Amino acid sequence: MNRHCLSYSLLALILWLTWAGCTPRPSEVTPCDNLPEIYPNYEQITIPYNIAPLNFLLRDEQVSALAVEVEGAKGKLALRNRGRKVCFPMQEWRQLLEASRGDTLHVNLTARTKKGWVSYRPLAWYVTPEPVDGYVTYRLIEPGYEVWNTLRLCERHLESFDERILADNEQLGRRCMNCHIHGSNRGDRSMFHLRGKGGGTLLNREGILRKLTLKAGPMISGAVYGDFHPNGRYGVFSTNIIIPAFHTAGSQRLEVYDTESDLVMADFDSNQLFASPLVSDSMQLETFPTFSPDGAWVYYCTAPRLPMPDGVRETRYSLCRIAFQTNEGCWGTEVDTLWNARQQGGSVCHPKVSPDGRYLLYTVAHYGTFPIWHRETELQLMDLQTMQMDTLAAVNSNRSETYHSWSSNSRWIAFASKRGDGQYGRIYLAYLDAEGRAHAPFVIPQADPEMDDLNLKSYNIPDLSSTPANFGPEEVKALEDTPAEVLEWINK
Repeated sequence: MNRHCLSYSLLALILWLTWAGCTPRPSEVTPCDNLPEIYPNYEQITIPYNIAPLNFLLRDEQVSALAVEVEGAKGKLALRNRGRKVCFPMQEWRQLLEASRGDTLHVNLTARTKKGWVSYRPLAWYVTPEPVDGYVTYRLIEPGYEVWNTLRLCERHLESFDERILADNEQLGRRCMNCHIHGSNRGDRSMFHLRGKGGGTLLNREGILRKLTLKAGPMISGAVYGDFHPNGRYGVFSTNIIIPAFHTAGSQRLEVYDTESDLVMADFDSNQLFASPLVSDSMQLETFPTFSPDGAWVYYCTAPRLPMPDGVRETRYSLCRIAFQTNEGCWGTEVDTLWNARQQGGSVCHPKVSPDGRYLLYTVAHYGTFPIWHRETELQLMDLQTMQMDTLAAVNSNRSETYHSWSSNSRWIAFASKRGDGQYGRIYLAYLDAEGRAHAPFVIPQADPEMDDLNLKSYNIPDLSSTPANFGPEEVKALEDTPAEVLEWINK
């Protein structure tokens, strides 16, 4: 044996002895009937088979080493390490989850403390046969919104820990960027607004980037909240006068309200904008429009217009819909009310229809249209076949749940929640099974499970996509000095 082989063999022996010293012997382990205090709270959850490893850490600072076994009917993954963090190897994790579709994984955790080795009650992770869309985009922003310096639009690959920047306002004169959304869960169909001088709506349609001025005629502002028609030709938007107001006490740090708001339709082929008197009533506030997956309906929220700011706490939005005639490219002639604010005693916002057309997911708060600081804010689900409503008790917490989106298979939702610490929004995923039952959500995993503790940004407006975006900061920067295309106002 040569000198190098001897050195490697000696090193391997030392590592093995060190490893063995961290491994508990069954006779030395004290059983504990409690669940371990871990972050994230991955105790009894439902996960997709294509999610990145659920790395976690123990909050108990007395823990100095761990032994973990994740076992299912068709495989097992075991690891041992020093410290309080559990970080699973990517390849073995993927193999185990792929083999465990429709199976429950049991997580046996043993920890070394100052009092010796302790084994906890097992965790249970059900692995669904249906995947979640592989990508989610979001805006990283200071949690209060009232003061911000840097903004980034980012995209995360949910099957790994890869994150990339789509747009960075440090390269764009520190302007505000908002509302990045996909059409039909496609990475080559999306849009977001770049505010300020030289700004506009950056439209990514079939992989071609354009910058548009979505303001013309009687519109009271540029386009704000919007959505794509499934054919990609049309976009529906709100046009709002938005006023921020700051609370001086309590947990509701920031209130945002509209003094005026209407709806407008954009035709991206003919570069035209048009509205309907039914959704641009000066006595009503209309906002948060979204198409049904067949393009036949526009769902939106509406409330009577009251004097502001005195009327903020009395402003409650109902959920309505109006037909859209795709072949003629025009609005319908009647408005249906699906969720009546006066009867329900609350205010609704952010409606989103599942891609299969079965369910309507929306947010409910006591009042208003900007509920991220309203602790009572929760998600609700309406079955569009039976019109029955589900309060989603398995999904909601005692903090705000907002800005949700659907996976393209209608089995998963992503949403922003402040349930962790009440200040920072994090992205959670929740499963909706074939019977429409919602399962407990989980926060998206990170390579380092301490990242959520250390990251001082909120994840805002998570939007799922089945494919990655086809642009990055270089393409956005290249459009900065390009004049925005102006759309023509027409009357239909």
